[in-house]
Amino acid sequence: MKRLALFVTSLLGTTLALPAAAVCPVCAVAVGAGIGLSRWLGVDDTITGLWVGGLTMAFAMWTINWLDKKKITFRYRDGVTMLGWYLLAIAPLYFMGVFGHPFNQLWGMDKLALTIVLGTGAFYGMATWYEHLKKQNNNKAYFPFQKVAMPVGGLAVLSAIFYLITR
Repeated sequence: MKRLALFVTSLLGTTLALPAAAVCPVCAVAVGAGIGLSRWLGVDDTITGLWVGGLTMAFAMWTINWLDKKKITFRYRDGVTMLGWYLLAIAPLYFMGVFGHPFNQLWGMDKLALTIVLGTGAFYGMATWYEHLKKQNNNKAYFPFQKVAMPVGGLAVLSAIFYLITR
């Protein structure tokens, strides 16, 4: 019954939600619901971790870009921003007992911790590669929504790889 309630609540939340700006409370709730839903559906934590890492890196990059536009600077700004976002993402998982479980490991490491790092790297790498390609093409994308397709595509490829590894 709890699972059905979670599913119905998530479904209603996504269908009735108002349009949201990037990095908003609605996004954070959606991520939390997505993690809960993925566990309920039996999605392995390696795949969930990839997307948590990618999304957290996206939030950090968006925040840093926003700080740039507002001309807000302070010592270690980028590092503090990233650390803050990762603490917001990982601390609740730690306190819920999701991290560190001895049966939730791959290659001797916690599945979520390992793949959050890999998802972060994949998202950052693909976003950086997109910027490089765009510069080579007179500051224009090669195709519509390339800025989204490349990082998401990288996470999708890694998800497929980890699906094959853990099935």
